[in-house]
Amino acid sequence: MAPGSPPGPAIAAMKLNERSLAFYATCDAPVDNAGFLYKKGGRHAAYHRRWFVLRGNMLFYFEDAASREPVGVIILEGCTVELVEAAEEFAFAVRFAGTRARTYVLAAESQAAMEGWVKALSRASFDYLRLVVRELEQQLAAVRGGGGMALPQPQSLPLPPSLPSAPAPVPFLPSALAPVPALPLPRRPSALPPKENGCAVWSTEATFRPGPEPPPPPPRRRASAPHGVLDVAPFARLHECYGQEIRALRGQWLSSRVQP
Repeated sequence: MAPGSPPGPAIAAMKLNERSLAFYATCDAPVDNAGFLYKKGGRHAAYHRRWFVLRGNMLFYFEDAASREPVGVIILEGCTVELVEAAEEFAFAVRFAGTRARTYVLAAESQAAMEGWVKALSRASFDYLRLVVRELEQQLAAVRGGGGMALPQPQSLPLPPSLPSAPAPVPFLPSALAPVPALPLPRRPSALPPKENGCAVWSTEATFRPGPEPPPPPPRRRASAPHGVLDVAPFARLHECYGQEIRALRGQWLSSRVQP
């Protein structure tokens, strides 16, 4: 709504705060559309190049892109956007209903810019958003009621083939440390023994047959300790003990070679 222009019937009761509008027009929030347009004056037929910024359902226009305060604002509610024939090329108009309502004639600098502005301005009002929400609600109700297309279900991925299990490793044990096979457990009698005066009478006969006796365990190997030397003796002492034994055996062998 430009200063000095007659307001429409739907805007006559609105009270706008100029400071709040200026802050909203120049804030850092992303805009819906922005660019230069040629605006036709209300009283004069001349066109003026203005910088337009679209935020929601408000179309602000400035003197240039560096201006910090807007010259005017157009509330895009209850309007229609349509192409018109004018002196400027790529012209279109924003019309409001009512006898005293003003029609804004704008012109873009190219065909692509004109199409972009017409599309953005046509979708800026809350009436258009209300129609979109109503259409989406109808589609959602149709899908929930089974009348629409079913949503695709995610497909489960095939499981990889199971790998053959490797045999468990068998630990190596020397024969001296091999475990002794366990004895077979005795068999439980099939029937309980008879009772006399509340006490069980056990038969002298064996109630089970023992299995074959296991072989006796092999003798455990013990490390020889010559001359009573313990395993915890230091290496020098062990070397001396084994050296004496080796020297004695070597002396016996030499004496046996000397004798005829």
